[in-house]
Amino acid sequence: MATRKRHTPEQVVRKLGEADRLLGEGKDIAEVCRTLQITEATYYRWRNQFGGLKADDAKRLKDLERENLTLKRLLAEAELEKAALKEIAKGKLLDPERRRAAVAHLMRVLAVSERFACRVTGQHRSTQRRPPAAQTEADPDAALRDWLRSWARSHPRQGFRRAYHDARAEGWTVNHKKIQRLWRAEGLRVPQRRRRKRLGASTVPTAIADAPNRVWAVDFQFDSTDDGRPVKIVSIVDEHTRECLGGLVERSITADRLIDELDRIAVDRGYPAVLRCDNGPELAAAAMAEWAGERIGLAFIPPGQPWRNGYIESFNGRLRDECLNINSFWSLTHARVVISDWKDEYNHRRRHSALGYRTPAGYAATCIHR
Repeated sequence: MATRKRHTPEQVVRKLGEADRLLGEGKDIAEVCRTLQITEATYYRWRNQFGGLKADDAKRLKDLERENLTLKRLLAEAELEKAALKEIAKGKLLDPERRRAAVAHLMRVLAVSERFACRVTGQHRSTQRRPPAAQTEADPDAALRDWLRSWARSHPRQGFRRAYHDARAEGWTVNHKKIQRLWRAEGLRVPQRRRRKRLGASTVPTAIADAPNRVWAVDFQFDSTDDGRPVKIVSIVDEHTRECLGGLVERSITADRLIDELDRIAVDRGYPAVLRCDNGPELAAAAMAEWAGERIGLAFIPPGQPWRNGYIESFNGRLRDECLNINSFWSLTHARVVISDWKDEYNHRRRHSALGYRTPAGYAATCIHR
């Protein structure tokens, strides 16, 4: 049985050229096809596909078709790799166990081959097929794993470093890296203690700001300079007149530094009856309670309820919206100047709706509630 002959693009173009020459000599299509040893259907198909092309043009067309198929395949593989990367967990897969689980997940969900899944996750195929030592009967570290689990139950607040030294003391010949690896493989960890909330003890009942200098509110805000270093801002507001009485702009503000600022303001205005604040570490410190003594009452708001200190929170919102969010500070000195200028404008030129659209300083000068 004769096998079907496949023609290259160059051969097709040459036969079409020969057919044109024979047709020019007056022969018909049937006779030309017999001469070329092809069928009439093949002739017309070649004419539609390669008509008007030279041999070099046909070869280039075939090469372009082959390149197009290659690009389509590469694009499909790239899209599949993108879908696979989105399917697996975010972050790097740093250990073989996580990569092994990711390969199995991709093969199950996307129905891809093991070779493809290993390439996407960065897992070697021999590592993927080799079972972990912990899952084999001949696990050389089985006894050490049992010892670590038992030790962790007996010492729930100690980590792998203590376990390493105890293991060496009991005769295990291991280094700290192996102890750490097995510790993590067994899922052992020391639970982190939650930070205890400070509860400041209020020394006065609920205070009402019915006169100037009756209640001061104090709170902190944070920003940063262009180099990423923090800027801590303390604001002090008279709740009746809405005046911003002062404030510090520092990298760090301790309780002693805050006490110095309050004493500086009190030289001109006198001390308030009540200082309203939250339970921050600077305000709930022992130094703050000792300074207040019987001279000033401390009114701490309940933790997690900033609305109980609404006047200073409202002031902080204006400071954040009108100053901090629209300025970039290149140094601490720059931050001090810009924030000080804004507070001066707030007191003397910014009209407050709650004061009948008078400025806080203007209202304080005419206030008769003494």
